[in-house]
Amino acid sequence: MKGHYSDVWQAVAASLPDRPAIVTRDETISYRRFAKEAGAFARHLQQSGVRPGDAVAILLYNRPEYLVALFACLATGIAPVPINYRYRAGEVAELLCDSDAAVLLFPTSLSEVATAAVEQAQTHPALVQVDDGGVPLAAATNYADIIAGGGVLPQTPPEGGELRLYTGGTTGRPKAVVWGAEDILDVQMYSIYGSAGLAYPETMADAVRIAADPETPRTATLPLAPFMHGTALFTSLNTLVLGGTVIIHASPRLDADEAVRLAIDERATRVIVAGDAVALPIAEAAERAGIDRLGIVNSIISSGMRFSDTTKARLHALGDIAIMDLLASTEGGPFAVNVTTSVADLPGRLHLLPGAVVLDENEQEVQGTVGASGILGFRGTLPKGYYGDEEKTRATFPEIGGVRHVVPGDWARVLDDGCVELLGRGSSVVNTGGEKVYPMEVEEALLSHPAVADAVVFGMPEPRYGELVTAVVVAAEGQRVVESELRAHLDALLAGYKKPKHILVRPSLDRSPHGKVDMTRLKNDVADELAAGASG
Repeated sequence: MKGHYSDVWQAVAASLPDRPAIVTRDETISYRRFAKEAGAFARHLQQSGVRPGDAVAILLYNRPEYLVALFACLATGIAPVPINYRYRAGEVAELLCDSDAAVLLFPTSLSEVATAAVEQAQTHPALVQVDDGGVPLAAATNYADIIAGGGVLPQTPPEGGELRLYTGGTTGRPKAVVWGAEDILDVQMYSIYGSAGLAYPETMADAVRIAADPETPRTATLPLAPFMHGTALFTSLNTLVLGGTVIIHASPRLDADEAVRLAIDERATRVIVAGDAVALPIAEAAERAGIDRLGIVNSIISSGMRFSDTTKARLHALGDIAIMDLLASTEGGPFAVNVTTSVADLPGRLHLLPGAVVLDENEQEVQGTVGASGILGFRGTLPKGYYGDEEKTRATFPEIGGVRHVVPGDWARVLDDGCVELLGRGSSVVNTGGEKVYPMEVEEALLSHPAVADAVVFGMPEPRYGELVTAVVVAAEGQRVVESELRAHLDALLAGYKKPKHILVRPSLDRSPHGKVDMTRLKNDVADELAAGASG
């Protein structure tokens, strides 16, 4: 079936107008209202001069307006660009410039960030604000006023539409991965239909028929990872293709106790987490409440984040829950999956998925050779590349044997039975609580303080978050590094999750003549020092 998400959503809205599309603690939004509000937002964008190919930056935490804006953009050929709502003004400004955003959609609680970001970016995007109790900006248009104006979505979206998702990892500074709107739905067909045992639709009418069929399993998805992360976003979009319901925990911070109650009260069937960073608090909250079954939840999905067997065991104790732990990236995949249905399936093993390959140093496939190691790749429907960066696109999306691949940088060892063992990233990216932190950016922030002459940033293992951002700094001559002052300096430059959890001061980093640091030795020394501090 060829088409866009927006095509299917409009068809579902026309066929099942009263079915709930989005649910929060405060309201239920039907498919009729979902389409109507998207039409109103699309009308506002078009009347404001935003054209197909332009970009709308979405600086929101999980809220209904997020999905409405995506619907409106995809239906009109305008590129939605999710931005991390935890970013500071300078970081937002960088992405406003990089994405060429014509509009910035933000909550009033982030008015100060939005104002400062626009001033720093000097790109002058139009401002649209969602009232969440913060101080409104006089220069911004109110989302509620836009929705009250009404509007109708075009029946057919323009060709060439895009969705741009920012990622860290191997790209260094954030880069937007550009997915063609025509390709996104095609990539997700297995996740939508195949994984549920449903026949693939051949036409739009088939898709609506499947959504309306009483025999189609009811899907109610509770994303507890932010929409700016691909897994939470795409799983939610896929839910709407099936005529299901997206249950939104509308808060910038996870309230695990409320999330557990929400899952039970709103009869969620599927929960999206970000590894232990989200799953562990959920398990703890359920245990605190004395809950032995997480309502009717039958699946939990995570991707790209450490998800320990001990946490999975605690979740399996909450009912007949299948846990899907995906190895994927914003750039493409998925590469492998570990599915467990009970404690008996633990420890989990990663199984390579169709289209995934393991490439040796000569770009030869070795996934059939037990014991071989190589870099993970994927061949299939892929994004166009990185927005405005042809060099990075060529490096991450190489043509191998005449076939375009994506190779984000994960290394793996081939085991038996089609399984692989993940060895880690070839780059130095730190994955903390599902967020990717690029060390160079943090090092630059540290080095901008006059008391710091040298710095290196890396991740140290930690059970819940996977890794903690850790920094080792060297004081400038005649200076003394005061940790509290250095942290205050970083407050203005970096999002909270990027700031080092540990800052250690050394007289020297013992760099080699080539400027390299012996990271293995340094990490061992830091581990010993942190352990000694914990025991002392």
